[in-house]
Amino acid sequence: MLPDAKTYDELVARFSWDIPEFYNIGQDVCDRWAEKKPDHLALTFVDEDGLTSDFTFGALRAQSNRLANLLAASGLACGDRVGLLLPQRPETAVAHIAVYKTGAIAVPLFTLFGPEALEYRLANSGARMVITDTEGARKLRTIRSRLPDLETVFTVDGQSDGTHDLHAGTHGQADAFTPVETRADDPALLIYTSGTTGPPKGALHAHRVLLGHLPGVEMSHDLFPQPGDKIWTPADWAWIGGLLDVLLPALHHGVPVVARRFEKFTGKAAFQLIQDHGVRNAFLPPTALKMMRSVPDAAERWSLDMRTVASGGETLGSELLKWGRDVLGVTINEFYGQTECNMIVSSCAALMPPRPGIMGRAVPGHDVAIVSDDGRRLGDGEHGHVAVKRPDPVMFLEYWDNPDATRDKFAGDWLLTGDTGMRDADGWIRFVGRDDDVITSSGYRIGPGEIEDCLIGHAAVRMAGVVGKPDADRTEIVKAFILLEDGVNPSPDLEREIQKWVRDRLAAHEYPREIEFVDELPLTATGKLIRNELRART
Repeated sequence: MLPDAKTYDELVARFSWDIPEFYNIGQDVCDRWAEKKPDHLALTFVDEDGLTSDFTFGALRAQSNRLANLLAASGLACGDRVGLLLPQRPETAVAHIAVYKTGAIAVPLFTLFGPEALEYRLANSGARMVITDTEGARKLRTIRSRLPDLETVFTVDGQSDGTHDLHAGTHGQADAFTPVETRADDPALLIYTSGTTGPPKGALHAHRVLLGHLPGVEMSHDLFPQPGDKIWTPADWAWIGGLLDVLLPALHHGVPVVARRFEKFTGKAAFQLIQDHGVRNAFLPPTALKMMRSVPDAAERWSLDMRTVASGGETLGSELLKWGRDVLGVTINEFYGQTECNMIVSSCAALMPPRPGIMGRAVPGHDVAIVSDDGRRLGDGEHGHVAVKRPDPVMFLEYWDNPDATRDKFAGDWLLTGDTGMRDADGWIRFVGRDDDVITSSGYRIGPGEIEDCLIGHAAVRMAGVVGKPDADRTEIVKAFILLEDGVNPSPDLEREIQKWVRDRLAAHEYPREIEFVDELPLTATGKLIRNELRART
């Protein structure tokens, strides 16, 4: 969707949205390519034993059409919700495509959710059907009596108690299906936020959300696609990062996707997969990058030929950027967004050098600004809310069945992301922190990300989480929770050494006055640090 350009300013000047009145994600990412190049590779699935299976666009069309026919025959109607409780595997992609073609609404569900998390999302969405596997069906059996809207459960790995065998059901279905003629503004996807406070909220997205993602995906992958591109992410397709930053944009562009989500992610396994399958592009969340960074001599042990790596979720710093150039052979592009309005800020090494600690500039087509509490656009260098102006094709329609929360998300026409930041005169936006993550100490407002980045630059530190701890004299002090590298033992001397490391590299008011060494850090299912839990420990 991005025009040809040699500079960021030229890119912005030449960009314009092209959102048709009628648009269907399933037809776009599958049938469009199947008609032109049915034998073109769409997906490579790598199973737990390392065995691979390839799927062409022609195969995806036939399988998704059979499934769409099965869903329609089972009573699925336009606008109904379908839970998709599956990991990265071919049936997950097929199910998404089929649900969109029927005009129903996909509800992605993370396979590591427990019964209570599943019950809340399925009950809140009123899902009529779920497509899962036998492990997912086992969880559903414990809550199904409390889900009166849930009528049918399909399993992709054989029939189990109370489910229907999906493959047996699709076997006799026709491989032709006419997709419902959906408008670009019709709902397609209900994806629940992974917030750390309060119950999750269902962000309802229209079919146009995929088109809205494209400029940000293309920018964060240095003008994606390019010849030879092949993409992978360890992020689960149940999250917006895996689904709309990788799977669906890649299929839209005809770029092959490698499907492999490790039961337990390790840096070594990631390097091996990238090498073995010729992965050229990857979305690697900061946590994954940090785990890969801890693998010694990676550049000598694996032969990589990567073109781009994009990362988002937490601000990257100079340590990870330097490691990316040295080991991955690329400048990692940072992007920013959230479930409600994603891929709105990005860096792009192909057009402009990165600025460590600053997440990027507004992606063309998105009006991103720093605003006050009442939605007033603030000047350069002023601290305020990171906000996006509506209308915007990537912006959610509403919170499902929650008009109050939808209203509270906006200040006038500005969607408030819940993050704070600052913008400089060149339009670069620096993330400061979540509204409740900003540390106020001795009159200073301190963002934890920069301190965490500095901490992981120390040879003994694997991961770190930083929060403010209440203090009578300073309002708050900086406290760091630190996970040490294997073989490193905590000690008072090491604590003082780490404090000096930060004080010398950042500032006297930013070093952690208190350090607690821990065996693990609390993370969300998407790998983000849960600072609320750390604050509760202070």
